[in-house]
Amino acid sequence: MATFSGVTLAPAFAVVLVAAAALINGAPPSVIAKSFGDGFWSLITFTMQQVMVVVGGYVIASSPPAAALIDRITLLPRGGRSAVALIAASTMLLSLVNWAISLMFSGLLVRAMARRTDIIMDYRAAAAAAYLGLGGTWALGLSSSAAQLQANSGSLPKSLLDIGGVLPFTETIFLWQSAAMVLTLILVSTLIAFLSVPAGGRAVTAAMLGVDLDAKPVAARRGRRPGEWLEYSPFLSIAIAVLGFGWLVQEFSGRNPVFVISNLNTYNFALLMTGLLLHWHPRSFLDAATQAVPATAGIIVQFPFYGGIAGIMTGAAALGGHSLATRLADLFNGVCTRETFPIVIGLYSAVLGFIIPNPRGALCPADGERPQGASRLGGSDL
Repeated sequence: MATFSGVTLAPAFAVVLVAAAALINGAPPSVIAKSFGDGFWSLITFTMQQVMVVVGGYVIASSPPAAALIDRITLLPRGGRSAVALIAASTMLLSLVNWAISLMFSGLLVRAMARRTDIIMDYRAAAAAAYLGLGGTWALGLSSSAAQLQANSGSLPKSLLDIGGVLPFTETIFLWQSAAMVLTLILVSTLIAFLSVPAGGRAVTAAMLGVDLDAKPVAARRGRRPGEWLEYSPFLSIAIAVLGFGWLVQEFSGRNPVFVISNLNTYNFALLMTGLLLHWHPRSFLDAATQAVPATAGIIVQFPFYGGIAGIMTGAAALGGHSLATRLADLFNGVCTRETFPIVIGLYSAVLGFIIPNPRGALCPADGERPQGASRLGGSDL
C-alpha cells in the first residue's frame, strides 16, 4: 500500500507540472490560480461516490457468507499451479463487479489457499495473481471510474460535461469490443499465471517466508445492555434491506438494467444493501465499514487535486483563448485520423500514468482533451 506521503506527492507533482504547462501556454498566473481553486471541489460528488464504492465492496468481501465461499473455493485446486490460476481467474472476474471486492476477497483467498498442507503453492505467485483484477480488468467492469464518471452527469465537472457529455455504459464497458478485451485478458492472464508458477523445489511457500497464516477467530459478541440489543439483532438489517431491495426492484422494473446500473448512486446503494444483509446484524456491518475507511484516504486526498488539475487544463486559457485542453485536442486532431485516434489516446494515457499513477485520478486531465479530439474527428470518446 502506498504511504500517505506517496498519496499526496503524485497529485502535487501533477498540479505543478500542469500549472507550468499552462504558464508556457501563455495563461496568466492569476488565471491559473483561479482555475485551480474553482476546479478543486468540482469532483466532490464523484469523490464521495468512489469512497462508497470502496466501503461497499469491502463490506461485502468481509462478510461471513464471503468467508464461507472462500472456504469452499479453497478446496477446489489439486495443486499449486491450479491454485494460483484459480486465484487469478477469481480476482479478475470479481473485479468486473467491484474492484474493492476483488482486492479484499482475493487477498483472503490467497491466505486460505496457503493454509492447505496437501498442496505446495508458491506464495509469491499467488500474491501477484491476487492483484490481477485491480491491474487488469477492473477498468472494464462496473466499478470502472472512467465509465462511471462519464455515465453520471451529476458527477462530471461542468467544464468536462460541456465538452464530452454523458456516455452510458452501453457506449463504454458494455461494447462488444470491451467484452472481447475482458475475455482475452482473463484467458491470457490466467494462462500466464498458471505457467509462470515456480514448480517443485523452486516453490516458496508462505511458511518459508515466515508468513503467519493462523486465522484469528473473532468471538461472537452479544449486546450486554438493553440499548445494545438492536445492534446485535438482525431486525434492523432485515427491515432496511427489505426497503432497499424494494426500491431496487422498482428501479429495475420496466427499464433497461444497463442504464439503471450505470447510475453510480444506484450501484452503491445495491452494494450497501447487499453488504448489510450479508452481515446480518448492524454491529458487524458497522465494524466492517469502519475497517474499510482507511483504504479510502487516497481517494479523499487525491481527487480534489485532480479536480483542480482539470480546472487548469480546461479553464486557464491564454490571451488567444486556447487552454491546454484545446491545445492537446488540436495536436491530436493534427496527427490522428479517425482510425488511429484510439491508438494514440491509448499511448497518451499510458504515458500519463507515469505522471499520475492513480488510474482513477488520471481520468480528469485526460478527459479534458479526449472528447474534443474525438468530436473533431467525427467519432465518440471510447
